[in-house]
Amino acid sequence: MIIRAEEPRDARALFALHFQAFGEREDESKLVDRIRNSPQYNPSLSLVAEHEGQIVGHALFSKAEVVGKKQVSHEVVVLAPLAVSPFFQKQGIGTQLIQEGLQRTQELGYGVVFLIGHPEYYPRFGFKPARSLGFELKQFEVPDEVFMAIELKEGATLSIQGELLYPEAFFEK
Repeated sequence: MIIRAEEPRDARALFALHFQAFGEREDESKLVDRIRNSPQYNPSLSLVAEHEGQIVGHALFSKAEVVGKKQVSHEVVVLAPLAVSPFFQKQGIGTQLIQEGLQRTQELGYGVVFLIGHPEYYPRFGFKPARSLGFELKQFEVPDEVFMAIELKEGATLSIQGELLYPEAFFEK
């Protein structure tokens, strides 16, 4: 299994992967395309899992911001979406993608990564309910336990506080 950064030639295969992984719906595939064409996209944080030349997984970490008191803005990262081919699930591919993405995100100097996800899956990587850490999310109505964050720099959740704002690409049609 190779975990690598997305390359331009991967776009078609990634569209198909997300379509397949998300119940033959195009929503997530189109989201990936919109993020890829936005200023929040960083190709080194769009990670592909490749098995024998076939793309079997993808994790997209993109820039977002937390706006705190006095409208102070902090650049952070959101993980969305994460997809693994139905034929390759439960083999640790998602784990490898997340771990590599968190490492790369930390190396780039980001202090916090957020996601909206399954409360029984993501805590194993260190994600915690974000509202309990002092963060707000108003763009999506989600239960507290699915809005999560992980601190990549010690003390980051003390210096970065406020409302998480997902990029516009998440709301375009």
